[in-house]
Amino acid sequence: MSLPLNPAMAATFPPPVMEARRWLEGIEFGPDRPLINVSQAAPVDSPPLGLRQALAEAALNDPQAHLYGPVLGLPALREEIAVQWSAAYGGTIRPAQVAITQGCNQAFTAVMSTLAGAGDEVILPTPWYFNHKMWLDMQGVTTVPLPTGEGLLPDPAQAAALIGPRTRAIALVSPNNPGGAEYPAALIAAFRDLCRAHGIALILDETYRDFDSRHSPATGGRPHDLFTDPDWDDVLIHLYSFSKAYRLTGHRVGAIVAASARLAEVEKFLDTVAICPSQLGQIGALWGMRNLRDWVEGERREILARRAAMEGGFGALEGWRLLGCGAYFAYVEHPFAAASPDIARRLVREEAVLMLPGTMFQPATHPEGARQFRIAFANVDSAGIAELFHRLARFRG
Repeated sequence: MSLPLNPAMAATFPPPVMEARRWLEGIEFGPDRPLINVSQAAPVDSPPLGLRQALAEAALNDPQAHLYGPVLGLPALREEIAVQWSAAYGGTIRPAQVAITQGCNQAFTAVMSTLAGAGDEVILPTPWYFNHKMWLDMQGVTTVPLPTGEGLLPDPAQAAALIGPRTRAIALVSPNNPGGAEYPAALIAAFRDLCRAHGIALILDETYRDFDSRHSPATGGRPHDLFTDPDWDDVLIHLYSFSKAYRLTGHRVGAIVAASARLAEVEKFLDTVAICPSQLGQIGALWGMRNLRDWVEGERREILARRAAMEGGFGALEGWRLLGCGAYFAYVEHPFAAASPDIARRLVREEAVLMLPGTMFQPATHPEGARQFRIAFANVDSAGIAELFHRLARFRG
């Protein structure tokens, strides 16, 4: 007799990226046709040499780097985030309003654990980030889908109609995963006002902030003004990841910016699942924040160049339609009669292209997912992007 399973966990769909990787099993990709993997939004290169040297120095010579640290993170990193975020957003953030987590996914699960339980509701725009949906499903929290319109932008008025007595939060991701859309500052402010009026939280995940076309330390541009509100922490919970900007994916470092009282509740969650975030990862993140500003700006410009290549290429790709493009992602519509999961498997076998079907980012009640794909292009240079379009152009669904 098998052991019992948590019904909510058992009903949750498997991790989509891991499922897609299994499509590669048994297929050989030769040097004449190497795999173009645009399935996952994660850097594949190592951090810059200086950051790696800082990690090595700490690993060899800092005994504290191998011990438990504070549950909410290293005080120096929390302070650095508070200082830099205050300057970048033109507001006031205190170190006590910052917590460090093991990546941004853990940041989401931690804050959501303080907000919602079984039977509660959270509104997510669609297409949604699948890990957010998975966590809510596992906790028995009802995900209320908010379909997006032109440019994959959510409408606050439509969201207002979905708010009910069990609604606890609206979660936005900008620049968006999977859609790539950069939400206008006025739109984000409208969602802030909506959430405040209804006494619910606005969760803003800015994992890809460093690649926003509007956000540049060199120009002083910022994607929104939420932190200029002196009472921002009565409604806003901000999430961030160091994985993308500093290539620290394996070190698992993320951040929460929220009311200090909220973080006292977050501490309970973090203490039971991790005790503390990675010491070495935090040391690397802190070194990066202090030393890699110009390097990160160069990374941003490269991603923007690849975004331009994606936008230009889709203009010449017959039958396909670009729905959104920004940061690491292009979200597209295909022209074929078959559904995107079937086409995705065929693309692996016939064209050595791995990308994720839109059904992984849409509820089963949204048939448009069968016509859509997410393309994570951050790890593909201009030559690779051109080759991707060549293979898509010759594919016959």
